[in-house]
Amino acid sequence: MMSTRREFLQSSTAGIAAASTIPGVLGAMETPSVELPLGQAEHCIMVWLGGGACQVDTWDPKRLGDAKTKKPGSYYKSIETAIPGVEVCEHLSKCAPILDRFNPIRSVHHDVIDEHAAATNRMHTGRRTSGTIVYPSIGSIIAHKRGAAGEGVPAYVLIGYPNITRGPGFLGASAGYVYLTDTSQGPAGLSRPVGIGDARQQRRERLLETVRNANRRKSASDRKVSGYDETVSEALRLSGPDFMKVFDLDREDSSLRTEYGGEFGQRCLLARRLIEAGTRFVEVSHNLNFVNGTGWDTHNDGQLKQHLLIQELDSALSTLVLDLEKRKLLDKTLIVVNTEFGRPSKFDGGGGRGHQGKAFTVTLAGGGLKTGQAIGTTDELCTEIVDRPVSVPDLFATMCHALQIDTKEQLYTPSNRPVPITDGGVPIQELFI
Repeated sequence: MMSTRREFLQSSTAGIAAASTIPGVLGAMETPSVELPLGQAEHCIMVWLGGGACQVDTWDPKRLGDAKTKKPGSYYKSIETAIPGVEVCEHLSKCAPILDRFNPIRSVHHDVIDEHAAATNRMHTGRRTSGTIVYPSIGSIIAHKRGAAGEGVPAYVLIGYPNITRGPGFLGASAGYVYLTDTSQGPAGLSRPVGIGDARQQRRERLLETVRNANRRKSASDRKVSGYDETVSEALRLSGPDFMKVFDLDREDSSLRTEYGGEFGQRCLLARRLIEAGTRFVEVSHNLNFVNGTGWDTHNDGQLKQHLLIQELDSALSTLVLDLEKRKLLDKTLIVVNTEFGRPSKFDGGGGRGHQGKAFTVTLAGGGLKTGQAIGTTDELCTEIVDRPVSVPDLFATMCHALQIDTKEQLYTPSNRPVPITDGGVPIQELFI
């Protein structure tokens, strides 16, 4: 990104910040609606911080607190960043000097408090859980609307454990994901068993095709059967050697792999290789509980070693951003650091933190956005949003708009019922103009 652009963005950020100090200017009314230029991103990497990452200990630090005396506040000191006037936690020391490639959205909110599963569903689908319809995840929506960007690769890959909240919902199997949990070997379901050569595989596929043809004739109108058939075709297409080469991380320079770090870092490196190959959307889970004992669900003792999680995130995320930038892929790749909710500044009885959905941070980077500005402000202890609230539908509309998806379009259920892409969301206009 050119320095002149950064100077302009910093100037614009200062203007927005100055306006936001006027009571009610951005908090009491919606940002004026304007026609936004469509985004230019081609790919999305969503980093998932499972458990609920604490915003005051990461992207939105406040005054220093004390867990022992139960004084509310941040657990760690804050440091300056490349965005004037914007600070982050001291353990984000590698992201801080390149934060002009980022947009911390500090005023995301929803009404889920105590239920991790419901909040996870909200932050993947953008909607409340329904008893009558299973909504698609943001990954499936993007895969459905844009498809894969390359030949012989899936549109959507999940690096983590499968879950219905990540799934295609009513969009069906064609908008689903390929998943893996171990970067050392790629998706196990796509690997041929030992001893199965090309000739034997081809015989198997011919026999399978005979069975599938018979089933198609018998159940021509059954959507579940056709969806399964599409999935089988996709799996056979992806099980060849070309796609599986993407998972060979040994092809990467050893020094770069070291910069990315441990297993989570290798997941981020693999995400870069996947988008290079043409995958449209990659979710990378970072809820590796063994690092601090609890993952991002920092009740009780999980708080004591939270810095290990933050440092691991910092190292991998900063390396991913710079690696993409070096390869001229950062403007084409939207990075989203997402989580189910935030945490209050108050400490609980065990010295950890509870849950907070009414004000927390989701951080964006790259994607051709007007980076280098923090969106939204919270009060002195992050208990309330002061200005520029961003709803979950707004966040999803922003992601879709960045990925060149018209958020005014409709999705359709199997019964041909139209469903808006987002639940009334509006893209964050400051990121596009």
